Amino acid sequence: MPEITFRVALWQDKPVLRRMLELYQHDLSDVWPQDLDEHGEYGHVGVERYLGRNPRLRAWFFLVDGRYAGFGLVDPDVSLPGNEFWMGQFFVLKKYRRLGVGRKAAHFIFDQHRGKWEVGQMPLNEAARRFWLRTIGEYTGGDFVEHELHDERWDGFLQCFDSSLRPAARP
Repeated sequence: MPEITFRVALWQDKPVLRRMLELYQHDLSDVWPQDLDEHGEYGHVGVERYLGRNPRLRAWFFLVDGRYAGFGLVDPDVSLPGNEFWMGQFFVLKKYRRLGVGRKAAHFIFDQHRGKWEVGQMPLNEAARRFWLRTIGEYTGGDFVEHELHDERWDGFLQCFDSSLRPAARP
């Protein structure tokens, strides 16, 4: 079994996070209408906001045997009133998928940010929806609510749950 570790992305990690976001956006190019810019990039905007001092805005890297395997972006910019955290983006490199890396990373991030969560998927991203329904269902013991939302803030599915209701994981 590979060793999976986690760490907060720091300011000096900005180039790594930007490159990984390019891979993430490429992965979604069949379900997210976007094009490359004049530099041949998708050009994710706002990476810096996840690298500052605000503990409610966090970029988490996950590593397998010391090598980058993915990231998760935590954001307080939620769609539904009363929620506190939004999984802004979540990405696992293809090489590390179906090994439990994504599930373990999601559970770790939920444990680090205790409170009311939203995790969303675009309507055409059926694989992501299946992953999140399974992962959140396991994490919460099935105690979550799924919404379908179509407005100016979000178009797709949202799973909502409270990570503070779950006992803290043992070290």
